[in-house]
Amino acid sequence: MTITRRTTLGVIGGAALAGATGARAQSYPDKPIKIVVPYTPGGFNDTLGRIIAQHLQETWGQPAVVENRPGGGTLIGSDSVAKAPPDGATLLIVAFPFGANPGIYPKLPYDTVKDFTPLMLAGQTSNLLVVNPSLPVSSVKELLDMVKKEPGKLSYGSTGIGSSNHLSMELFKSMAGVNIVHVPYKGSAPMVSDLLGNHVQLAFDNTPNVLPQVKAGKLRAIGVSSMKASQFAPEVPTVDSAGVPGYEVGVWFGIVGPANLPAPIRDKLSAELNRMLTLPAIKQRFAEQGVDPIGGTPQAFSDHIKSQIEKWTKVAKDANIKAE
Repeated sequence: MTITRRTTLGVIGGAALAGATGARAQSYPDKPIKIVVPYTPGGFNDTLGRIIAQHLQETWGQPAVVENRPGGGTLIGSDSVAKAPPDGATLLIVAFPFGANPGIYPKLPYDTVKDFTPLMLAGQTSNLLVVNPSLPVSSVKELLDMVKKEPGKLSYGSTGIGSSNHLSMELFKSMAGVNIVHVPYKGSAPMVSDLLGNHVQLAFDNTPNVLPQVKAGKLRAIGVSSMKASQFAPEVPTVDSAGVPGYEVGVWFGIVGPANLPAPIRDKLSAELNRMLTLPAIKQRFAEQGVDPIGGTPQAFSDHIKSQIEKWTKVAKDANIKAE
């Protein structure tokens, strides 16, 4: 093998770059960390951002702040991180819509797979299928019998197109072959309020959002979207076992950075975030929100995001769901 001057310079340049990256990772974090939450304050997305910010600040001694950047179906906040420098100083909380949006929006301002560095799948919860108590059904089977006899009579609420509760019901409708009218809201609180007032008759919603009303007898839970019973509502059967075989929806939460995050920084962040999930105080905060901590490698989270995009793109296409 002949070693040319160009080859030698290339090797030296590569070594210098690797050395610089290694030095950067060793000194990381050397400036404040910003965690963008593309939602309004409140809810587990915001809670997760604040849990992570507090933990990183206490552990690494560098300021860490949460910046809420809602709007555009999470696109505004997400796009800001996609365009941020890949230095580990700007991170993004992502959730279920992150994997659903590619199938709903004809043109996103970023590429969900190529423009981000997955760090960790933080946690997951399930959606509860709840009905107003005035509805004379106490099981998924009874609900299906009713809507098949009177298609289009009942309406369901969601927190907007592409939300987990919207797509949960659209998947339910598709798999069960039923017609239930969609009524979108701008958040869980107004949706649940109208559900309690019987303006809509049923909904899927995140377990923590409706469990208090279920326990108070103000709503009736007849199914859970996960394949296994929820530890927070173990008496509620899965939709899969109660009448729609194969039905499954997991509501997940995670954290990513911009694309091309140097591997040493990515791995340092991932390791610390995974360690965070083992702490009893953090586990307790997740449990209070009805969320199971998950954790795992960046590659595992990358695979999860890709599988979610594939699943919900098909559901959106089959149901002709498009962003307004």
